[in-house]
Amino acid sequence: MDAPENPTPESADQPEPSVAAAETENLAEATPADDAAEVAESAEVAEVAEVAQAADSTADADANADADAATDAVTDAVTDAATDADSTVATEAAESGDTAEATDTPAGPEPLNLDKLADQAERPDEAARDEMRTRLAGLAVPAAGLGRLEELAIWLAGARGSGLARPVERARVVVFAGDHGVAAHSVSATASEQTQAVTAARVRQIEDGGGAVGVLARLHGATVRVIDISVGSPSGSIDREDAATREEIEEAFRLGMSIADAEADSGADVLIPAMVGVGGSTVASALSGILTGKDAAAVTGRGSGIDDTAWMRKCAAVRDAMRRGRPVLGDHLELLTKVGGRDFAALTGFLLQAAIRRVPVLLDGVTTTACAMLVQRIAYRAPQWVLAGALSPEPAHKAALDRLSLEPLVEGYDVRQAEGALGLLALPMLKAAAALATELSTFAETGIPEPTLRSRI
Repeated sequence: MDAPENPTPESADQPEPSVAAAETENLAEATPADDAAEVAESAEVAEVAEVAQAADSTADADANADADAATDAVTDAVTDAATDADSTVATEAAESGDTAEATDTPAGPEPLNLDKLADQAERPDEAARDEMRTRLAGLAVPAAGLGRLEELAIWLAGARGSGLARPVERARVVVFAGDHGVAAHSVSATASEQTQAVTAARVRQIEDGGGAVGVLARLHGATVRVIDISVGSPSGSIDREDAATREEIEEAFRLGMSIADAEADSGADVLIPAMVGVGGSTVASALSGILTGKDAAAVTGRGSGIDDTAWMRKCAAVRDAMRRGRPVLGDHLELLTKVGGRDFAALTGFLLQAAIRRVPVLLDGVTTTACAMLVQRIAYRAPQWVLAGALSPEPAHKAALDRLSLEPLVEGYDVRQAEGALGLLALPMLKAAAALATELSTFAETGIPEPTLRSRI
């Protein structure tokens, strides 16, 4: 509250106040009374005034001069103390304001540090690979009789970190679902006004155990999980606008990583990531063109079975998207922001975290290989944890596998249907390699003399 005014009326007959009393009055008027420092200051000034008045009544003129000088000194000291108190109170108020402001603004998650994540992706266990090589060399079969299946068994041993062979028993298909804004521009065999409805119907079909992925999963003893990333909420049309915001991309990337963690913790011994969503091959083609340096026409395929006119529209969309994405090639998250989308970001985070968690991965079609190339740029060791499934006729698929230095386990069948089916078609080869390495006996175990003139070539 404000300091009370002096109730004494001004009068010429009234005695002139002392210097200390005048100083006290001036200080009281100049300083707000609601400040805690002012209360202490007023008490000190009042005490100084009483001392000064006593000195005036008991000392002579010369002593009065000395007392006035002393009073001035004390008053100056009190004034300095009051100034320091004001400064302290102001500082505390400012700090309190800063604290309140910091409290009102919630701290968001730290930006993703891809370099730190990349350092966590290690190479497969070379000692386990050597142990498996030794075992395979002693099997009671012709030299190199298992062909490429031996390579798969060695790869699987290194990924598992153990040279002790064991079968593949818990294969898991993880399907990331999302809509794509570019699908609204007639780049798919699906009518542009029906794209979101078709994606939603496919998701329901897979969740109910249908579709090619459901049939093959039951056949090969795999389980299927669908992750709804952006169904009904399409990304931006990548040929003319960003697919998503940077914050959405980072959030989706983290989600993909957490899903990989959950699958690793549940005991999955092979992961098969896939994607479902109309327009996905257009996005994958744009990413593949940027990451491989090829022209749009060289990476654009027929996708869902489009005719020549739709292919030209798709090729133009891929070309325009590549123009938007090339300037940010060095920033992987920004590339996903411009040309990818939330589902592609989630799948990329999934692949990276699977490598960090040392879980073997079978790649599906063109969408997963596009994300795998991006992961390769983030962590160069990551491709050592993946195998390519069946080869599709999409040109971007072959271009991506060449960049990853991967050979498909199944090729020549021109299977265009992806959504997990291409990875599942290759799963029997991996399971066969693990089973043969586990169950076949060595020459020593069977008692059959080992050939002395055989070659491993």
